[in-house]
Amino acid sequence: MTSPDVVVLDYGFGNVRSAVRALERVGATVELTADADRAAAADGLVVPGVGAFAAVMAGLRAVRGDQIIDRRLAGGRPVLGICVGMQVMFETGEEHGQRTEGLGEWPGVVDRLAAPVVPHMGWSTVEPAEGSVLFDGLDGAHFYFVHSYAARSFAQLGGGRFTPPQVTWADHGGRFVAAVENGPLAATQFHPEKSGDAGAQLLANWVATLKGL
Repeated sequence: MTSPDVVVLDYGFGNVRSAVRALERVGATVELTADADRAAAADGLVVPGVGAFAAVMAGLRAVRGDQIIDRRLAGGRPVLGICVGMQVMFETGEEHGQRTEGLGEWPGVVDRLAAPVVPHMGWSTVEPAEGSVLFDGLDGAHFYFVHSYAARSFAQLGGGRFTPPQVTWADHGGRFVAAVENGPLAATQFHPEKSGDAGAQLLANWVATLKGL
């Protein structure tokens, strides 16, 4: 069987090189590109992101990333968002008094963490959703976070075009969404590509879902 074909969307944001290398290490054939046809046709699409919600949305729209993601999901084609690449899947981001429309795949708002120390930077455990595929074999594992904003609630009922969603939580000054698995759309607030063996296993779990597509 050939290796799953994965595109990491290159829209000017995110630690893309480390994501490419991490995916290659777990057996994927990976291309970094902003080409819409390649991104639409790949077995899996990874949407990385760092920095501000509004800037990431502007970068995505500049390469038609919003349309590519929508087209893939409409056809049941897998997408994995990482960090701000997860945050933009929600309806709205609020940063520095600015409200920005997201991709709207999930209801909810991404806003500043309610914690004494922000950003949340370092290794934290998560509470995986029951039956999670991403976290299979990863009970008690630590993952690397670096963020000041997060979705702090999730509408379990009617949460997105694919239901029911599986929501994984973490805590930093209160619970926040650490990962979501929702049909072909999955995402993590933490950086699996920076999370050592645990992150590699999570990426391997995701890549395994692409086999046979």
